[in-house]
Amino acid sequence: MDHRSAPPSLIDIGINLTHDSYDSDRDTVIARARDAGVTQMIVTGACGPSSRKAVALARAHPRQLFATAGVHPHHATDLTPLLLAELAETARAPEVVAVGECGLDYCRNFSPHAAQQQAFHRQLELAARLGKPVFLHQRDAHADFIAILREHWPHLAGGVAHCFTAGGAELDAYLELGLAIGITGWICDERRGAHLIDLVARIPADRLLLETDGPYLLPRDLAPKPASRRNEPRYLPHIATVVARARGESLHSLARSSTAATRRLFSLPRAPGELPV
Repeated sequence: MDHRSAPPSLIDIGINLTHDSYDSDRDTVIARARDAGVTQMIVTGACGPSSRKAVALARAHPRQLFATAGVHPHHATDLTPLLLAELAETARAPEVVAVGECGLDYCRNFSPHAAQQQAFHRQLELAARLGKPVFLHQRDAHADFIAILREHWPHLAGGVAHCFTAGGAELDAYLELGLAIGITGWICDERRGAHLIDLVARIPADRLLLETDGPYLLPRDLAPKPASRRNEPRYLPHIATVVARARGESLHSLARSSTAATRRLFSLPRAPGELPV
């Protein structure tokens, strides 16, 4: 096929590729993603060990994989001064394109709210010192989340509301602040994600990013249904197709804009062998 008529490459901005469910076939998962047109991926770091593993994966796959480094709110109580110093060292690596996954989660409350808030402050400060964007998590904690983020925003190099599943009021607040928005296969779930069909049309093209959040959130409407419930980046084109349809635009247009927006936010180079668009 003429490359000029093919959709531009897609980038998965959030894939938990260090998860043990990928231990037996991680290289195959990466190869399948590339074959599906997902030429680059950002591997999520959610604690000290997973952040270090994400960096190691990125180093093993230069210009194809990148990493974030952070402590998820579930692990907020682990963020001691020692771990924060280690995290700062990890996040300085050139393979790390964002600080996080960080934020607040008042749904499951695996860490006390005060510990979550303190860990969030410390990681936003770290991102500001390093001049890197933030990869953000928020669940059932919007008021505190947006208040803390507004406090630090003037010093930050941008950020993305990863795996956005909330409503219109939250979306408006994030867009007003200047965040990019990460959309996952949640939009493919008619039980929980139907409201996103209308909301994605309100996201400016230069701030709409795509992600799988694998191994979680396998798109519910895949046909035929995979034998495994494990999500992986090769399903990102399916998510992109659903998002493009909801926005009333072509897959080519969405792929082009989301890839450009991702490259701009995270300062990513082109993928190995990728032709200029």
